Order: sequence, then structure tokens, then C-alpha cells
Amino acid sequence: MGKKLKKLAKGSGAAAGDSELAQTVRDSAHQIWLAGLGAWGKTRAEGAKVFNALVREGKGIESHTRKLAGARVEMVTNQVGKAASEAQARATATWDKLEHVFEQRVARALHRLGVPTSKEIEALTRRVEALTASVERIGSAPGARPKRGKAAGAKRKAGTKRRTGAKPAASAPAAESPEAR
Repeated sequence: MGKKLKKLAKGSGAAAGDSELAQTVRDSAHQIWLAGLGAWGKTRAEGAKVFNALVREGKGIESHTRKLAGARVEMVTNQVGKAASEAQARATATWDKLEHVFEQRVARALHRLGVPTSKEIEALTRRVEALTASVERIGSAPGARPKRGKAAGAKRKAGTKRRTGAKPAASAPAAESPEAR
């Protein structure tokens, strides 16, 4: 077609060349029209098949892409979870160290003020319980003097004090050990 147009352009006469040129252009336009109609007809006939094939291919691509994205999301989630766990462990360790330092300082301050530790109080409680048990044993032993009631105490003179044989227990300071602090 392009060769015909070049021949006509170089061609013989203006009038004859013009009509042949016009005819060639008309023929070319008609062929283009027919090609378009053929493409439309073929598309119409096979369009549904092509469309369905494209949909199937799109589903496959979407499924593959979702799998890849899911794997990436899982990988990132695991990495973030590990980082969060490590940060939490570090924060807990730091908090535990801070709590330990605080407890030591409070214990030293209480020791300087003379406040007994819980171990010292427990030791003192055990001693008091042992003394109480000892006194109860002595009081319930055979041959022990009977306890006086209010009536017997009322016969005493107003100015006299009742004497007891027990002396007040002197509290010896408990020996300090590093564990007691």
C-alpha cells in the first residue's frame, strides 16, 4: 500500500494521479475499517473466553501474592515479638536491680535508726514463746503455790506491793549478721 502511494506521488499526471491517490486512500480506509470490524467480531466471539482466562490468571496471582504477603507479615510479627520480649526482659531486669538497691538502702537506714529487722523480731518472738512456756510449766508444777485471787490480794495493806520471785528479763541485743539486714 505504501509503495502504491509513492508511485502515485511520483506518477504521471496530476488529474490521473489525484483520482488514483484518492482511490488508494479510500481502499486503505476501507481495509482499516474491515480490520477493525474483524477485531471487534473476534473479540466478541472470544471475549468471554479471554475474560475468563484473565480472571483465572488474576486469581492465581492474587493467591500467590497473598501467600507471600502472609509470610512476610508473619516474619515481621515474629521479629517484633522477639524485640518486644527482649525489651521487656531488659526492663524487668533493670527494675529488679533498682528494687534490690532500694531495699538495701532502706535496710541500712532502718539499721542506723535502730529499727530491728524481721529476723531479729522473729528471734525475739521465739524467745518470748519459750519463756512463756517455761513460766506455764513452773506454774503448773506439783507443789507450786496456788495463785492468789482478788480476795487474797485485797487483804494486803494498801501501801504494800506484791513481790514476785521472777526478775524482769533483760533484753540482750541480738547479734547482727549480714543475713539479718
